[in-house]
Amino acid sequence: MADNNLESLFSRLRRFPDVEAANLQAWDATDKLLLDTAAGLLSPGSTIAVVGDRYGALTLGALTLHTLTPGAMKSNAPLAATVRVHQDLITGERALRHNAAALGIDEGFEQLPLGAALLEGASVVLLQLPRSLAELDEIADAVARYAASDVVLLAGGRVKHMSLGMNAVLERYFDEVQPQLARQKSRILLAGQPKPVQGARPFPVTDVNAELGLTVCARGAVFAGTGLDIGTRFLLGFLPQMPHARHAIDLGCGTGILAAMYARSNPGARVTATDRSAAAVDSALATARANGLEAQIGVVQDDAMSSLPEGSADLILLNPPFHLEAAVHSGAGIKLFEAAGRVLAPGGELWTVFNSHLHYRPALERLIGPTREVGRNPKFTVTASTRRPGAKTARV
Repeated sequence: MADNNLESLFSRLRRFPDVEAANLQAWDATDKLLLDTAAGLLSPGSTIAVVGDRYGALTLGALTLHTLTPGAMKSNAPLAATVRVHQDLITGERALRHNAAALGIDEGFEQLPLGAALLEGASVVLLQLPRSLAELDEIADAVARYAASDVVLLAGGRVKHMSLGMNAVLERYFDEVQPQLARQKSRILLAGQPKPVQGARPFPVTDVNAELGLTVCARGAVFAGTGLDIGTRFLLGFLPQMPHARHAIDLGCGTGILAAMYARSNPGARVTATDRSAAAVDSALATARANGLEAQIGVVQDDAMSSLPEGSADLILLNPPFHLEAAVHSGAGIKLFEAAGRVLAPGGELWTVFNSHLHYRPALERLIGPTREVGRNPKFTVTASTRRPGAKTARV
């Protein structure tokens, strides 16, 4: 019965407002394995927390399972507690709400930051394993610190993306870590008996980048941590050539290195650092404060600048992603180019660094305007695209 209900649920899920394509789906075999494993652990009194739900499969699936537990069916009573969920990406948060509405579900889950409110008293935690060991470290610390003493953490992932380092991270926080049998190329690490956690939470971490003379702060989920990724390093080499803007935007800001370096070089500019990741926005704000730039830099968690007014920026700096989860896909970059075309004022410029094999220049010409190559090395290309006056803007 549960299998049929989950299959029906999964078939109706969408990724919207994230990029959608025929080869991209809103759930995977790990979601199904996590829910099937959790089914044997749930009771009507269970307190469930979910971390890393991409589009709602785990949260809405947990609600389905909870409703179908024998005690709940016999009593025909409403759930005693909601499923609490943390999703780092705003696109995931919005997708969950959109999918719930489409299924006629208007209650039963609560979206929360990673912390005490999410995990306090949780007896079962479902986790889609992150790629980053630092992000897993931050999550494991929070579960051990705040969840119930008898909590069971089910951490699932695709076998090809899992490593023994994940076991080692969990073993720092739990006395019991048991790898389960793989199914459909997915596997679960079952962790229990949390160890006592003392001291301050381990994130954000802070480091001084001597190359830039910049203090960088990073939460566990942020790409490259406190380091400087090679694409951003190449783009920063052209900082002296970038125009002086009244309002500049660091789009997909990560830890806010581009925002901070531009603000420091252009003290008269107002800079917005924006990202769909809550961890990135939190890190960018911490980086701005650590360098005394908080009065100049504002941060916004957003999906492709959807909350920013049309024509409101003179300059946008962008190092776009070229992966969507595990798939190499240009859709994320194209979505950001479309957004830049809307938010740039006529005559404003988009400066982009990208892997040269992606051949983004035709899309930049079409969506922004005249595009020139500013620099190229064996791996990356940097372009500057000028917003064509009178060009038709893309709809958000």
